[in-house]
Amino acid sequence: MDFNSIVTNENLRKAIKDLEWEEPTPVQEQTIPLAQKGHDVMSQAQTGTGKTGAFAIPIIEKLEKNKKIQCLVLTPTRELAIQVAEDLQELAKYAQVRSVAIYGGQSITVQTDKLKKGVEIVVGTPGRIMDLMRRRELSFDDVRFLVLDEADRMLDMGFIDDIEWILQSVPRNRQTMLFSATLPDTIKQLAKRYMRNPKEVTISPESLTVPQAEQVYINVGRRNKLWALCRIIDIEKPQLAMVFCSTKRMVDMLADKLSAYGYSADAIHGDLSQAARDKVMAKFRSGKLKILIATDVAARGLDIDDVTHVFNYDIPGHPEDYVHRIGRTARAGKTGKAITFVSQDEQHLVKSIERFGRTKLSENEVPESRGRDTVRKQLDLDEYADHFGMVKFRINLGKRDGVGMVDLVRFIERKTGITEHLVGRIEMGEDTSTIEIHKSVA
Repeated sequence: MDFNSIVTNENLRKAIKDLEWEEPTPVQEQTIPLAQKGHDVMSQAQTGTGKTGAFAIPIIEKLEKNKKIQCLVLTPTRELAIQVAEDLQELAKYAQVRSVAIYGGQSITVQTDKLKKGVEIVVGTPGRIMDLMRRRELSFDDVRFLVLDEADRMLDMGFIDDIEWILQSVPRNRQTMLFSATLPDTIKQLAKRYMRNPKEVTISPESLTVPQAEQVYINVGRRNKLWALCRIIDIEKPQLAMVFCSTKRMVDMLADKLSAYGYSADAIHGDLSQAARDKVMAKFRSGKLKILIATDVAARGLDIDDVTHVFNYDIPGHPEDYVHRIGRTARAGKTGKAITFVSQDEQHLVKSIERFGRTKLSENEVPESRGRDTVRKQLDLDEYADHFGMVKFRINLGKRDGVGMVDLVRFIERKTGITEHLVGRIEMGEDTSTIEIHKSVA
């Protein structure tokens, strides 16, 4: 199937040709015909599969050029709102249909001025949309199309009440499309309340993760994550890399350390101003910045085709976040690599990801150095300790040497100053013995 067989609007065909889209992606191929017939659609597809085109094409075909808001697209983050609005503008340029992004962090006056000039499509985050509606600066009385993009992330971010409030303010006689990488029960219940017999589209049900992305995990302790990251970057030389951390503080710390070691790295998270975030993203998109370190929320919806590597510096606690993270690489049919650092006490999270994503993560080692490491590897006794914090040591003394358990304990106390209560189990062998020592003194 090609776009000429499913796109009826000549202006859209010209825009698609300019974008050099050769053939529809699976989500576009399945969603567009259903949407063209007026069906509500609930689509499960990961990021990077062409979701924006899947809802934009059938909607733009039906829009009237009348400067009235006929389409509302809700997104979880400002970055995704900006991205979707830009994509819509590209697709609608010959149809002369206008779109505007509405989000927090930009002057309300700037946004209301654009609205007053007349637009057909509004793309926005729930908080700012509600703000303008309460100020009576935004009305959806003429809306005929509603899109919930990355619905699972909006629910994760606590927008469920906001979304329902907005949905109740949009005409009931509308076409609704919902896109989500995952479809938990909460989303299905939302669809049941606000959609009309939606047609379900599921892309790659056997694998929620990106098939073109090589997925590996590396066993490495917290103290040696920076060492592992720098060595892999030095050896594999990513074209563009995204590194995910669990907290804003860790994002800043890692960005500072990488920059200090001479890497082209910068941070993006929710505490940065919109202007600062836009500046960082512009550098990353242009390739002037090679490594972007981010939190899940800040990086949500960033569609950059040339990301070759995604690093989970901190493995996500929720498998859904893993799916969203690695969707940043292997986009638009390209290949990519997703590397997850896993400490000893995080092994169970790998199994959770594999079960949820119906995928398999290969266990890899940190590659051999090809020269001097940028960062020195440290002795990380946390990785050798058991659940009780005990680390096993082997000593080349045993029963043949006429040594007993008491002798070994006294020997350790005398030579190291470690008190007896920090010594655990001792297993005497003929020639060697093992002794457990608490990690605090190991």
